[in-house]
Amino acid sequence: MFVPLRSAFMVIAALTASSVAPAQVNPAAEPLVANGEVPTAMEMVPLLLEESNDPLAPLSEEPEQQDEVIRPGATLAETVAGLRGTEPGSRELECLAVGIYFEAKSESLAGQLAVGHVIANRAESGRFPSSYCGVLFQRSQFSFIRSRSLPGVPRASRDWQDAVAIAKIVDQELHPSPMGKALFFHATRVSPRWRLTRVGTLGNHVFYR
Repeated sequence: MFVPLRSAFMVIAALTASSVAPAQVNPAAEPLVANGEVPTAMEMVPLLLEESNDPLAPLSEEPEQQDEVIRPGATLAETVAGLRGTEPGSRELECLAVGIYFEAKSESLAGQLAVGHVIANRAESGRFPSSYCGVLFQRSQFSFIRSRSLPGVPRASRDWQDAVAIAKIVDQELHPSPMGKALFFHATRVSPRWRLTRVGTLGNHVFYR
């Protein structure tokens, strides 16, 4: 806080003229002067003013946190880099990110995006539960779901942070799915002989609608 010189000298004069004992203070507080020495008037002024070198400077404030800005036309990799994080931000995004992580963490970013969009497409289709978590917990749909709780994930890992970014991209529709409106997928190593319309293959997954 800025203290004018005149006020400083008035305070010093009052201190030196008064014979009243000083009020008690917190014993843990740092003393103004060490070793019990009484400062002179010239020594007291810098002590009163040292709290702020600039009398016009505002009081200290917490630095503002700015949201990451994704520039228009950014590539998928650039968008993922701007949205990586350890916390999705909501229960629904947590479910979406967990689905992407366990089903596609070894895939390319495009492959992860396609899987994330399948979950979102289901939630929007009217044929499946209407939320990401509802889609994930639908019985016998995702093999990594063992109960009504989400499995744990290593939140410090790059794979998880990529999944969080992809979940945000899907939810905000920042990049379209490379597999369109696909509602189903399976690993290329299996052949379930589904009677569905095949959309295409991306990485280690085959997509259908």
